[in-house]
Amino acid sequence: MRRIHPTAVIDPQAELAEDVTVGAYSVIDGPVRIDSGCEIKPHVSITGRTRLGKNNRIFQFASIGEEPQDKKYHGEDTEVVIGDGNTIRECVTINRGTADDAGITRIGNDNWIMAYVHIAHDCQVGDHNIFANNASLAGHVHIGDHVILGGFSLLHQFTRVGDHAFTSMGSGVQRDVPPFVMAQDHPARPRGLNLEGLRRRGFDSERVSAIKKAYRLLYKSDLPLAEALLAMQELAATLPDEPAADVQRMVDFIHQSKRSIVRG
Repeated sequence: MRRIHPTAVIDPQAELAEDVTVGAYSVIDGPVRIDSGCEIKPHVSITGRTRLGKNNRIFQFASIGEEPQDKKYHGEDTEVVIGDGNTIRECVTINRGTADDAGITRIGNDNWIMAYVHIAHDCQVGDHNIFANNASLAGHVHIGDHVILGGFSLLHQFTRVGDHAFTSMGSGVQRDVPPFVMAQDHPARPRGLNLEGLRRRGFDSERVSAIKKAYRLLYKSDLPLAEALLAMQELAATLPDEPAADVQRMVDFIHQSKRSIVRG
């Protein structure tokens, strides 16, 4: 049964599933679509062409779908698309996309987004990520799956963070962070592997060993980047399926990098 507080303001264009909850003084403005199981706490603003999937929880003073903070934006019909099972805490801001990119700011499933996080226009965020308080993503940032951003992490425009990577508190990410890598400092530098995260996600010793070998080739061998990538591909060719796929994931990510990767 839908529960909407009498002080909430709901635009007639908005489409809310029958069991959506909307708290006091929240404003849902424009062609917003909210699927079943969502809970919108008090004082939330959701606007524009914003789509929320199932079972999302949006906490007080979050602002979702507002115009991008981009001076090139002139009212184009762009979107925010959010998947299922996300927790979006107090004062989070998620801006819609721009015509200069895909036109969509996209958040996947089962993300835990803590207070005061900012996700700017055209960001693409995967699944099962944790963004700690005050982490800020500039425009066009791409985040993989199972990524942890420490509090006050700052990500430069167009940077990418690979699956299972980790940034420490206060890191300034100006280059891409490959999968599995921990980055720290301002500017961020590689500080080893996210081994605790891999353990928690069930990576066995064979997979972890392969990732360690790849990391050593990339960061400890003093090889130029092109030669390190060749050596990593040769390593992958010697490994069973899953470890080989992990190493190849690192290689493919680096080949796709446009800003280069964090280096020591």
